[in-house]
Amino acid sequence: MDTRTGISQGAWDDAQLLWDYHQLHHTIRPCSVIIGLGSHDLGVATHSAQLYFEKMAPLIVFSGANSPTTVDRFPRGEAVHYAEHAVSLGVPRSAILLETHATNTAENFRFSREVLQAAGTPVTSILLVSKPYEQRRSLATAMKTWPEVDVVCASESMTLSEYVDRIGSVKTVVDMLVGTLQRLVEYPKKGFIVDQDVPVEAVSAFQRLRDGGFDSRVIRPAL
Repeated sequence: MDTRTGISQGAWDDAQLLWDYHQLHHTIRPCSVIIGLGSHDLGVATHSAQLYFEKMAPLIVFSGANSPTTVDRFPRGEAVHYAEHAVSLGVPRSAILLETHATNTAENFRFSREVLQAAGTPVTSILLVSKPYEQRRSLATAMKTWPEVDVVCASESMTLSEYVDRIGSVKTVVDMLVGTLQRLVEYPKKGFIVDQDVPVEAVSAFQRLRDGGFDSRVIRPAL
C-alpha cells in the first residue's frame, strides 16, 4: 500500500490515468462569459474569480441548486454560495448572475442560457469552469446542449495528490473519477452528451478501479 494515498500503487496509477484523461488543457482566452458549474468544490468559484480578475470575461454566471452531496455544505444553493465566495474575493456583485435551479450539467447550460438571454447578454463563447476531473464531460454536455457557442474549459491547476488533500478522502476522489469516466461512455447513448474518444486504457483503468471497490458513483448497468 502507498501510505501517502492509502490505496495500492496500481490503483493510484489507474486513478492518475483517469485524472489526466478528464482534463483538456485548453489555452485560456477571453470569452463572452465565465460559467462556474456548481458542485461541492468551492475551488470552482475561486478560479472563476481569478479568471474575472485576469479580464477573461466581463461577467460570471454561477449555476447550481443542490444535490445530496452539497445540500449540507451549501444550504442556500451552490450558485448562491459560489457568488458569496467570489464577492468575498473582490468580484463586484454586479458582475455576477445567478442560476439557482440546475440539478444536473445539462440544466446548468440550458438554464444559464436563459438567465443570460433574460439579462440581454449576447454570448458567442463560454469560459467554462469546472472541477478538474469534470472538464471533458462538461465540454461534451455543452456541445450537446448549447452547440452554437465556442467553449473553453478551465479548472484550477492542481495535481491528483493536491486534490485528494483538498477533499480529504482518496476513496471519494477515485470514486468520482470512475463515475465520470463511465458517464462519458454511457451518456452519449442516452443523448445527454456528444461522443467522446475514450481510449481503451481509460476503460481498462475504470474497470479495474470499479471492480476494486471504487464504485459509489457508478451507475447501473456498468460497462
